[in-house]
Amino acid sequence: MPSYTLPDLPYDFSALEPHLSGEILDLHYNRHHAAYVKGANETLDYLTEARRRQSFSEINQLEKSLAFHISGHLLHSLLWKNLSPAGGGAPNGELGAAIDQHFDSFAAFKAQLTAAAGSLQGSGWGALSWEPLGKRLVIEQVFDHQGNVGIGTLPILVVDMWEHAYYLQYQHRKADWLTSFWKLVDWVDVAERFAKVRVTEIGL
Repeated sequence: MPSYTLPDLPYDFSALEPHLSGEILDLHYNRHHAAYVKGANETLDYLTEARRRQSFSEINQLEKSLAFHISGHLLHSLLWKNLSPAGGGAPNGELGAAIDQHFDSFAAFKAQLTAAAGSLQGSGWGALSWEPLGKRLVIEQVFDHQGNVGIGTLPILVVDMWEHAYYLQYQHRKADWLTSFWKLVDWVDVAERFAKVRVTEIGL
């Protein structure tokens, strides 16, 4: 059975400076993201053993652990691709038009995602996601690693608001981290993801 693996970063640790320090990126990738990969694989091993023994006394915690670690792995893998040393600006083309359609304007979208991410209580993420049932873009607050819109949304842009993502550089200044984040967004990557997810349908 295949295992989860830590993906290669598409740039050097120092590539996102000064907006995101190389020290933070190194720790974030090699410690935090790596821990989610390790946790997902270990939890799968525990579940395999539980099935073999037909012993499910810890199934509640194991299911939560699997969701937590796989979601953490997915969100971080997406984050690295969403960021670029040449990022920033605003999207155009079909993604830009969709943002205007669903959020009135890019400025309104940016303000809403910034507010959603900055107002998270505790740890979590802000996300721009495709909701295939309504065929629309939505903004989500992701608490820890679980979204609050519902099952089925597909994230195409995420911003990490866990303290390990910014605190060594920005301390308590979440707003400053979010200002820097917008200067790093790779809209080419986000647009490519949008083109893929918008054809996803839920057969209900």
